[in-house]
Amino acid sequence: MSKILVAYFSCGGDTAMAAKQIAKAAGADLFAIKPVVPYTEADLDWNDKNSRTSVEMRTLEEPAIADRVENMADYDTVFVGFPIWWYIAPTIINGFLKSYDFSGKTLVPFATSGSSDMAKAEAVLQTKAKNANWLQGKLIKGDMTIDEIKAWLNELNIA
Repeated sequence: MSKILVAYFSCGGDTAMAAKQIAKAAGADLFAIKPVVPYTEADLDWNDKNSRTSVEMRTLEEPAIADRVENMADYDTVFVGFPIWWYIAPTIINGFLKSYDFSGKTLVPFATSGSSDMAKAEAVLQTKAKNANWLQGKLIKGDMTIDEIKAWLNELNIA
């Protein structure tokens, strides 16, 4: 039986909610990707070109991650969730992907966004874990039901 992890980064709660739904539907473990220094509301102000997130996304600086998945080798499939920032994943996700050897593992990205798609994000992420088997990702909307998530997992042959 395949062991599944849902790893996610969330600031506003939407991605965390989606991650919990996926974990429930897949019978997976959860791991919150958190920066050592938590983001403040001011840090997240994308209208401020000098806010922390604006600077990180412009410079591609990867914030340090607070915790590690100690038993990553145990997982066959890892869902990686994030909000879309500037059409791509937040740079903390790049750091997460570069922190582990995903050789032979299946990675499935999922994202939350009010308006962006995730095509550019998927293309960038695949360069961060080249030895993984990447499956088509999914943009999760807030009103997506558990049955719709299960249907997606069935399409991926994961459920």
